[in-house]
Amino acid sequence: MEETLSGVESERHHSGHDVDEALTPHGQEAPRGVHRQPLARCRGTHVRDWPPAAMAERRAEGSWKRHVAEQLKLRDRIQRQTFEEMIHQYNRLLEKSDLQTVLTERYQADKYDVQRGHEAGTVEPGRSEALLQEMAQMRIRHQEELTELHKKRGELAQNVIELNNQIQQKDKEIQSNEARMLELQQQISSLEGNCRELLSSLQDLERANQTLKDEYDALQITFSALEEKLRKTTEDNQELVSRWMAEKAQEANRLNAENEKDTRRRQARLQKELADAAKEPLPIEPDDDIEVLPEDGSRPGGETSPSRGHSRASRKSSQAPPAGLLDSISNIFGRRRSTNSFSSSPESTETPSGVCAEVRVPSTALHVFEAHDGEVNAVRFSPGSRLLATGGMDRRVKLWEVISGRCEAKGSLTGSNAGITSIEFDSAGSYLLAASNDFASRIWTVEDFRLRHTLTGHSGKVLSARFLLDNARIVSGSYDRTLKLWDLRSKVCMKTVFAGSSCNDIVCTEQCVMSGHFDKKVRFWDIRAESIVREMELLGRVTSLDLNHDRHELLTCSRDDLLKIIDLRSNAVRQTLSAQGFKCGADWTRVTFSPDGSYVVGGSADGALYIWNVLTGKVDRVLDRNHNSAINSVSWSPSGTYVVSVEKGSRAILWSDV
Repeated sequence: MEETLSGVESERHHSGHDVDEALTPHGQEAPRGVHRQPLARCRGTHVRDWPPAAMAERRAEGSWKRHVAEQLKLRDRIQRQTFEEMIHQYNRLLEKSDLQTVLTERYQADKYDVQRGHEAGTVEPGRSEALLQEMAQMRIRHQEELTELHKKRGELAQNVIELNNQIQQKDKEIQSNEARMLELQQQISSLEGNCRELLSSLQDLERANQTLKDEYDALQITFSALEEKLRKTTEDNQELVSRWMAEKAQEANRLNAENEKDTRRRQARLQKELADAAKEPLPIEPDDDIEVLPEDGSRPGGETSPSRGHSRASRKSSQAPPAGLLDSISNIFGRRRSTNSFSSSPESTETPSGVCAEVRVPSTALHVFEAHDGEVNAVRFSPGSRLLATGGMDRRVKLWEVISGRCEAKGSLTGSNAGITSIEFDSAGSYLLAASNDFASRIWTVEDFRLRHTLTGHSGKVLSARFLLDNARIVSGSYDRTLKLWDLRSKVCMKTVFAGSSCNDIVCTEQCVMSGHFDKKVRFWDIRAESIVREMELLGRVTSLDLNHDRHELLTCSRDDLLKIIDLRSNAVRQTLSAQGFKCGADWTRVTFSPDGSYVVGGSADGALYIWNVLTGKVDRVLDRNHNSAINSVSWSPSGTYVVSVEKGSRAILWSDV
């Protein structure tokens, strides 16, 4: 048996090269007839003894085998790691298969030899028996090896399938990765393009920044020069003002000296006239009621002292100076009195139209009417209390005549291109000023409803506009955070002041403008200096400002639902008004003083009208039954008789105590 195995091993050794090279380009076993025939035909024959035909065939077989070997080596270099183990196992399987074939042929030959020996009877019984047992054992071992080889072959086939699946999965992953890489490369190209554009933009911006910096430096130099010029001009101005004040003081001293001399002359003349009047005899009429007083220790018969009667007559004459003396006194004091007080004549005791005789606290809605097509933002009485003006989002200002507790439509003022935000009459009631959301303010004549002036220049909504006391100038405040002073004679903007915050309302005194702003501050401006005199910060956005009749107190309303009364003489909050349920409904909610300054009226977001008593600081009355939406604005007639309120709806209500 050992000889048999050694012979098989030597044959396997000689034919191993053929087995290794018997694979097709796809890694499978070549047909056995291709290369095994030369092995069978040439077995036991040396190569040098082969005929020429066999040598040529051998060389032909060597050529395609070399080609196959080169292809395998090429594929081995490409896919060595993936298929190395599989090829190794497959080669081992082929070796074992070849070994099995050789053993099978040898066993067949031995079997035939045994059969022939039995037939010939030349084999000894003991040896035959031992040979059979050995053959049986060898058959069992080979059967076990064959079983193991089949099992190994199945495992290798399963490994091949799994490796193929893994290869397919890896191919899919490679494809997806390649697609992802392509997409990322496109993104990288796009980002590189964006980066180049951004770099170009950055360079442009740097150049522009450098240009702006150079311009800024130039402007800074110009500003410094102008500032120096302004300083010198201010110093010159101050010097001129000082000289002018000195000259005015000298002139005032001269006038005072002349007035004093004139007063002394008048007093001397008056004393002379009084002395002359005292020397003149006073005729006594019989019906004159002259009281004659007796002297102490009176004489009988009721005689009177002539000297006492003469002194009484003299006193009476001194109490009734002649007409020329009264004229001189009136000339001295009459002019000053006529400019500062009303005349005491009977005609002047009647209350003229528009002058408040008595304030009536409203309690009843006299007239509820539809004022505009949409929201009503502003309302104002004329100085004579005869006319009422309303402005709304329908771009119109409407005039109403108040007759017997009703508002009759009188006319409509057109020309605005957006909603009206503020209304103001001049002091004579001849002109009406309105601010609007189209960045402009307009002035109409009340008598003929004609548009006279359109003042443009703001870059935002004009939220408030007011006449100054001279009626020749107006001031306007806008959402663009500026205030502008306009001259109506030249129709131009005289000054523009940057406030720093949106201006919601304005009121004016002779030389001061007070503005309420979105940043919760009330600013006080000096018209002459174009500068802020002072600021006062509240707790909410300022929506409304109003002055009392003597212009000593300022009323403010803010979005913290508080009304404050500020004493302008002490620059302090004198009183804070609030109420349970009162809520400021918008940034343009307007409140107002009564004409005598004793009451304050304002509208709430729930449609209720609140009236406070300024003296007590408490709510005097709440009227909450007629408005359906938030009240935007209220106005108290200068006569004190009526109050009108307008709302976010289209409704307006006339109130009184009747």
